[in-house]
Amino acid sequence: MPAPGGGARERSVQQTEAKAPQLPPQAPRRLLPGFGGRRAGASRARAGKEAGSAAERGRGRSRARVRGSRGGLRFPLGCGLMQAFVTRRIPREGLAALSQAGVCSIQQWDSDEPIPRSELLAGVAGKHGLLCVLSDQIDKEVLDAAGSNLKIISTLSVGVDHLALEEIKKRGIRVGYTPDILTDATAELSVALLLAACRRLPESVEEVKNGGWTTWKPLWMCGYGLSGSTVGIIGLGRIGQAVAHRLKPFGVKKFLYTGSRPKPENAMEFQAEFVPLAKLAKESDFVVVTCSLTPDTKGVCNKDFFSRMKKTSVFINTSRGAVVNQEDLYQALVSGQIAAAGLDVTTPEPLPTDHPLLSLKNCELLKYQTHLACSHDTNKRKDVLELAFTFILSLDQKHLALLFTGEAIASTANRLWFVEMM
Repeated sequence: MPAPGGGARERSVQQTEAKAPQLPPQAPRRLLPGFGGRRAGASRARAGKEAGSAAERGRGRSRARVRGSRGGLRFPLGCGLMQAFVTRRIPREGLAALSQAGVCSIQQWDSDEPIPRSELLAGVAGKHGLLCVLSDQIDKEVLDAAGSNLKIISTLSVGVDHLALEEIKKRGIRVGYTPDILTDATAELSVALLLAACRRLPESVEEVKNGGWTTWKPLWMCGYGLSGSTVGIIGLGRIGQAVAHRLKPFGVKKFLYTGSRPKPENAMEFQAEFVPLAKLAKESDFVVVTCSLTPDTKGVCNKDFFSRMKKTSVFINTSRGAVVNQEDLYQALVSGQIAAAGLDVTTPEPLPTDHPLLSLKNCELLKYQTHLACSHDTNKRKDVLELAFTFILSLDQKHLALLFTGEAIASTANRLWFVEMM
């Protein structure tokens, strides 16, 4: 759905003002849009306008621009505001929220393509805040380039494996992320991949197009059903639960799950059983990987794992590509050790067009970016706004007291917004 126009954003801000509570006493005196005060009138006047104005920085940028913004005006360096760098073109509501708050000046890599390393190192220099995405590797080199001013890193992602957390911790930098922004979209895509793989949907479509469908044949293009099956989930977190919730109505008989520890509160709805990884592989008709990438999960789906799976089983990975040993997966698919696989994450991303996995009919691959289309959904734009205001408040005060969205105020105690490492 297309992003709403300026008028819609203005109405959203005006409606929010009437029910927004006061900031707690320890919060700074500077007011955010929608919280009243002299600054509120200016904020309403600015709401609905495009955030930022284009300004060329440097040479050789034919497809991207670095853009500076302070309420839609170009800002001079050293203007006294906190300086923030945004590494990608983000939904305009989030950028507008940042620019309208009046607490930070923004530079943005204005492109859908990844920011070149040299531009990232130059852009982050001297900044107080960094808003990045999953494909940006924020390591020691980037932190050194930023310098001692850097106080907050917010990432528009569910995972934080692209951040050098130990190095960040040493420097006392806060890390914000978006744990729920892709939960529904990833779960839906996981189910779509599972159905496509087990019912051989892309393969069937191809047969229709190339003339392979000649007449009805009792055993032609048969697949595997969910009714009465056992589904094993590696990582029963938010996304794992969302997948199980969507699969349950298909008549799944039993859910198994594995992870670092049992999670009875997560498993209760599905009566899921916590089992060792080897047992999950052996007993599951469908295996869905939704865990985080950690040293313990890296390469956990390997030759030994696939050798324990049923020959009729289907493997789905929507977590991180590095969780799977892709050579071992290829061999398992070619040899018939497992029936099919569906992936929306790989190593590297994207896969080279001549990669062996792309030659297999029983392996369905989708672009990882497919489920990022949810950014155009109204609810997901609220999440982007929430991230933006988390970012603003963290720049503006030592302890985040409230999260602000277009329609609601929520206590941080109820949301997993910051990596617990401080």
